[in-house]
Amino acid sequence: MKPNEIISKMTLHSPKILGSENFSKYAVLLPLVEMEEGVSVLFEVRSLDLRRQPGEICFPGGRMDPTDKNEKEAAIRETIEELGIAREHIKHVNQLDFMISPFGMIIYPYAGFLEGFEKLQPNLSEVGEVFTVPLKFFMETEPEVYHINIKPEPEENFPFDRVIGGKDYDFRAARMDEYFYEYEGRIIWGLTARILAHFIEILKET
Repeated sequence: MKPNEIISKMTLHSPKILGSENFSKYAVLLPLVEMEEGVSVLFEVRSLDLRRQPGEICFPGGRMDPTDKNEKEAAIRETIEELGIAREHIKHVNQLDFMISPFGMIIYPYAGFLEGFEKLQPNLSEVGEVFTVPLKFFMETEPEVYHINIKPEPEENFPFDRVIGGKDYDFRAARMDEYFYEYEGRIIWGLTARILAHFIEILKET
């Protein structure tokens, strides 16, 4: 390959996260609603009939479909499907920082306002219930943060003979932070709590 061909290829390339084509992509919406006590955050409780994470607290969202125009549209579609809300009642949707999970996922979070909260018709096959927490609570309450260590375990056929140090090679363990909030006996944790904490960080920026 000639230098000008290499330069052309490099110039036309659009950088992305290396290997991202192999990641599962999810989009979620952090829903805000205006209540008598002020702006509140809306949460879902996952149906007990679901195979994955039944009964856990989350935001509306899910895996992107090939038909989704982009990540924002995926978050809006999932919110419509799960909460039974009309598209025109989802307002001011803005992107938060996307997250890369150590489990092969990229999560694209958004925050937006929902109108007509009292008219929601949650999809009971996915959503057991919905509830709200005043935004003020999260502005005034720091999350508890705990750590999970993820230790690498090479497969049996890993070619240790090609690695300096062989089986004694010092593979680095990863550490994952898990965030927890507790409000009136409800535990909000995991990715939901991490997205929420990031959102609060943005609101507190000066």
